[in-house]
Amino acid sequence: MGGSLGVTMGQFLAPNPLKRWRRLQRCAAASALLFWAHLPVRADPSALWRIVHDACVPHAEAGEGPKPCEAVDLSEGEAEGVAILKDLVGVAQMLAIPTRRISGIEDPQMIAPDAPPVFADGWQAKALVERRLGRPLPREAVALAINSKWARSQDQLHVHVDCVAKPVAAALADYRLSLDDHWRAMTVPLAGRVYFARRLESADFRDASPFRLLADGIEGAKADMGAYSLAAVGANFDGKPGFILLADSFSLEGGGHAEDIQDHGCDIAHPAP
Repeated sequence: MGGSLGVTMGQFLAPNPLKRWRRLQRCAAASALLFWAHLPVRADPSALWRIVHDACVPHAEAGEGPKPCEAVDLSEGEAEGVAILKDLVGVAQMLAIPTRRISGIEDPQMIAPDAPPVFADGWQAKALVERRLGRPLPREAVALAINSKWARSQDQLHVHVDCVAKPVAAALADYRLSLDDHWRAMTVPLAGRVYFARRLESADFRDASPFRLLADGIEGAKADMGAYSLAAVGANFDGKPGFILLADSFSLEGGGHAEDIQDHGCDIAHPAP
């Protein structure tokens, strides 16, 4: 996933003036996009799309590395590609973002057969989270989360990849054996919300789509996907790798913000002595 990072001085000093000028243009665009990214996200709900589409993908295609992204996977083409971008929030949080225009969880493209594998590539980005933290993390310490249409700031689909909040990890560890492959409302809250939950036996999401499992598994979800948030927390079931899938719907009382189960400070990575 992705390629070499950055652009070398040799590339900047290429003998072809036209190539040099085009590279300078792309770098100028990337700098502008990074500046926009530091503005309040409400100011530009397409900021993530602009960063990925106007900088990360062109750089990757030109063999210049994925910057400002951490990685860009175009192995199946841009239509099914995924970029990994370090979020400005958190010590290690990554975002998995499709390289084609997809508004969010409500977009029908995400339950189509050719949907970009944002959960699979997002899970691969666990290694990038670990690199930032300087230590490995068990499966149970990492969560992927996508917020509902009504509880997000960006109109480009993105999956948050980060540490699980300690209280959530503890609650799921106790609840794990109560789960099967059907969605059911949990009997204990997570971060103040009662989630629907199910287990998924999969090592890396290459053989399963959480979006389709949500759409087909909870009554009415397919017709109103934008109201739902969706998360996956690493787990082990009978010695086999898997995930705990979580879903929550937006309401005026809150909810629809699965990112709440994460801890962007990654306290779980620093166990008490």
